[in-house]
Amino acid sequence: TEPPDRTTSYRRCNVKLSVYPSRGLVDEKFTVLVQKAPPGFQMTIHALHQSEDGNSLEAFAHYTADACGTINLSEDPSMGGTYVGVEPMGLLWSLKPAPGSKPGIRLSKKNVQTPMEFTISVYKGHQTEGFVDQVQLACVVVERWYMAPGVRRVPITEGGLIGVLFLPPGSGPFPRVLDLWGGGVDLLETRSALLASHGFASMTINYMDPFRKKAETTEAGKIVNNQYFETALRVLQQHPQILSSSIGMLGLSFGASVTFKMAAYSDVVKLKCAVCISGSHVQPVDGSVADLIEYCTKNASKIRVNTDNQVITRDLLLPIPTDPTMKVDVGRVQCPLLLIVGEDDQNWPVSESAQDIKEMMERAGNSHLLTILSYPNTGHLINPPYSGHVLVSTVTYILRHITALISLWGGEMVAHCRAQEDAWRKILVFLMENLFVHNSANTSE
Repeated sequence: TEPPDRTTSYRRCNVKLSVYPSRGLVDEKFTVLVQKAPPGFQMTIHALHQSEDGNSLEAFAHYTADACGTINLSEDPSMGGTYVGVEPMGLLWSLKPAPGSKPGIRLSKKNVQTPMEFTISVYKGHQTEGFVDQVQLACVVVERWYMAPGVRRVPITEGGLIGVLFLPPGSGPFPRVLDLWGGGVDLLETRSALLASHGFASMTINYMDPFRKKAETTEAGKIVNNQYFETALRVLQQHPQILSSSIGMLGLSFGASVTFKMAAYSDVVKLKCAVCISGSHVQPVDGSVADLIEYCTKNASKIRVNTDNQVITRDLLLPIPTDPTMKVDVGRVQCPLLLIVGEDDQNWPVSESAQDIKEMMERAGNSHLLTILSYPNTGHLINPPYSGHVLVSTVTYILRHITALISLWGGEMVAHCRAQEDAWRKILVFLMENLFVHNSANTSE
C-alpha cells in the first residue's frame, strides 16, 4: 500500500488559530495556539503591524506541529525566524521594519486612545520573506491598548504646563506619578496611560519643546527650571481625585536627571518614591535643564562616532565629577529610590553614575533607601515590555542648535527585551509598595 500523499493532506488541512486574550493591555501576555494541523506539519507564524505613519513592522517564527497537530507559543520553541526558542511574546518584541518600509522605524504609539493592531497569521512551511504574496492558512487580529477601559485622558495647560493627565477608572483618590521622558521627545503619553491602567494617576509633561522653539535665543529654555516641575507636582497635588500625600516621580534619561534633582532638593513637594531609568545625577546643581544642555554642549568633543556613523554620547558626563556643584547630592534623598541600569547603555554613563550614587548614599547613611536593578547587555531605552529593542534611531539633539543624528542606544535584543519585562514588573511593585501603602493608611484614618 502506498503511503498517503502528505502534500495533499497539507492542502486540505483546516488549521485553527486562536490568540487569547485577543484584546488587552500592551504589557499583558497573550497565548498563541495553532490546532488541527497535520502532525509534523511545518508552519511559519507571522505578525504584522501597520504604524500610524503608514510603515509596517513584521516578525515571524518557524514551528513544527506536535503529534496532536498543535503548536503553543507559550511552550514550543521557534526553530528560526526573527527569534528562536520558547518566547511567548517574541512575535511582538522581535518586530522589524517590513520590506518597503522606512528603515529604523520602531514600535510606537502617539494616539493612546486607539489600540495597536497586530495581524497574526499562519503560513505553510518555514518561510522568511514574501508573506504578502502567500496564502494564509489562518489569521487573527489582536488589539493591544495603553489605556484600559475607563481610563480618562485630561489635557493640562494650567500654570504654563503642556501635559496630559491620565486618571484610572473610579472616583479615587489615586496615588500620583509625574512621568518624564527624555530629551529626544516632546510629549509621549504611552507610559502614563499604562500607569493609569494599573491604578496610578499619572501625568506626563512636555519640557523640551521650549528649547526647540527658542533654540536660537539667549534665553533658550530658561523657563524650564525647578519651578516648572514643581508646578506640575502642585497641579497633581491639587486635583480632587488624587491623594495629595502620595506622590512619586518616574524619569527616563533626561527625565531621570530632573527626578534626581527633585528628590534631593524640592521643598515644595516631598516625594514618597522616585524611579530613575537610564539616568545620571551629573548636572549643574543650581542650574536649569538649559544649563545641563549647555554643560553637555561644552563637552561635545567627547561625542564619539562609530564606523557605522552612529553617535555615542555616554562620555559627555565622564569622568564622574568630584565637584559637589556638578552632581546632585543624593545623600539628601529621603525617599525610596529605584535605579534601572542598562550595562551596555551607549547614551549615558548609567553604570558609573549608579556606582557613584551608591557610594554617596553609603557615606550619607541613606543607602537603605536605594535599590539598583542592573541588566547586562541592555541598552538605554528601557521601555515597558514587548515594545522591542531599539538599538539605533534618529534622535534630535539640542546642543547649540538642533541636530538630527543616528544615536546608538546599545544592548542586545533578547537580553534587552528580558530586562524590559523584568524592570517594568518591578517598577510597578515598587510604586505600589511606596504609594498604595500610603493611600491605604490615609484613607483608613
